[in-house]
Amino acid sequence: MANPTYSNLLSSLRTHNKLSLLGRIQRGIEKEGLRCEPNGHLSQVLHPQALGSALTHPSITTDYSESLLEFITPVFDNAKDTLGFMHNLHQYTYQNIGDELIWPASMPCIIDGEMSIPIAQYGYSNIGQLKHAYRHGLWHRYGRTMQAIAGIHYNFSMPDALWPTMYAEEYDAEADSEQLKDFISTKYFGLIRNFRRNSWLLHYLFGASPAICGSFLEGEQHDLETFKEHTLYLPYATSLRMSDLGYQNNAQAELIVCYNTIENYVETLSQAITQPVDAYEDIGMQDENGQYKQLNTSLLQIENEYYSDIRPKRIGNGDEKPLQALANHGVEYIEVRCTDINPFLTLGMDESHIHFLDLFLTHCLFIDSPRIDNEEFKAIKANQHDAVMRGRDPELLLNKQGNTIGLRQWGKELLTDLAPLAAAMDEAAGSNQYTNALVQQQAKIDDAALTPSAQYLDKMKVEDLEFAQLTLKLAQERAAEFKQPLSDELNKEMQQQAQQSLMQQAEIEAGDQIDFASFLKQYLTR
Repeated sequence: MANPTYSNLLSSLRTHNKLSLLGRIQRGIEKEGLRCEPNGHLSQVLHPQALGSALTHPSITTDYSESLLEFITPVFDNAKDTLGFMHNLHQYTYQNIGDELIWPASMPCIIDGEMSIPIAQYGYSNIGQLKHAYRHGLWHRYGRTMQAIAGIHYNFSMPDALWPTMYAEEYDAEADSEQLKDFISTKYFGLIRNFRRNSWLLHYLFGASPAICGSFLEGEQHDLETFKEHTLYLPYATSLRMSDLGYQNNAQAELIVCYNTIENYVETLSQAITQPVDAYEDIGMQDENGQYKQLNTSLLQIENEYYSDIRPKRIGNGDEKPLQALANHGVEYIEVRCTDINPFLTLGMDESHIHFLDLFLTHCLFIDSPRIDNEEFKAIKANQHDAVMRGRDPELLLNKQGNTIGLRQWGKELLTDLAPLAAAMDEAAGSNQYTNALVQQQAKIDDAALTPSAQYLDKMKVEDLEFAQLTLKLAQERAAEFKQPLSDELNKEMQQQAQQSLMQQAEIEAGDQIDFASFLKQYLTR
């Protein structure tokens, strides 16, 4: 990351009395969490009906597995409200899952064999069958264990009112709507490139998955070390979740998706969705009972199958697919996908973590962002791999623009670059929250023992516990916090929302006019 070059922009915002816009960053969280039995084994119970329809509920759904809950907040302009809404979702859920627990870590609980991981179901509508068949494809391509990993996705965007000032500062002119749309997309793709150059820092600071339950890799070859009888780990790992651990194939390994322009991105990802793969041709489309084994035999079934730590996003209109929406309307927000669930925090992340992400992403947006060539792409990939596998190794060297540099030295430089922006964002927010968040992360750079990954391993060692034993203990602590009852008014409101989602699913199922095979063909050729 280059030295900050946005002092003129900050001055312009102050001049036009718009610096306060930096205090109104838009954010939402999507947090996953496995349901498990009281003994720490993966739940085999269907998604509880009291939680509503996983297909249509706006805030409580499932991800890849029927047991993998996903909680989704609306968009908020402050961290406290975002986490408050997430807390309410957890409280309501705990009131409706009996004695089950929500596993508070990214790497899974105890798995009794791959086939004990139930694939998510969404009813018999065409769109519901599509979502289910897609997950069958993930099973056949990568294995079911990958469907049990949980994480936090952080959705980020700047307030709309900021963009005209940024455009005027850069071009000394006013933008019409089309120019502004293209400018916003260009800037967000610049953010993505800078993020990818430096996301290794987030793995070091927030990675919380240095160890796994041995059942996750039962019978598979791996390079992990044995911590205890049923626990595997790497001594300096930060985020095994973000490694390729557990994948049954590496078909995506050579896939290069270009983030230099929105056109490059749409083109390269579109090619992957139409590129046939012999191994997937061999899997076939349907089994002897007519169950779809995958949506197609391409390298990617759909865009979401591409496993990236960050994505440009746009909510589509009507029947638009994600890439169509991006191409037609430009980037609306950014989805950061590399955040582990921190089991020592009630919600897996806290306000300080959110403020640091806001600071980091804003910095990535504001500074220059050269295009990434193939050589830098490879260096970025290597840096990310090394950071997740041995990020706390004091001897670890990364590749910075062709030169080697210690991870912690580079980290110190990055945090120094962030300081002026933190001060400006504090001024905008009328607080010290960004500077305080920066100070907290600086402490982790100074002392690796303060990172969540180090704390995880230390606590297992001190308490002489397996990964699953410690995490189950933490799950019980989280459950005690969440079992405090909601207000009658809020509980009633959430019950009504759940019932409404079930009715919406029924309406969708009753409204289908064509069979699934025809629907799938139309969907894939749209």
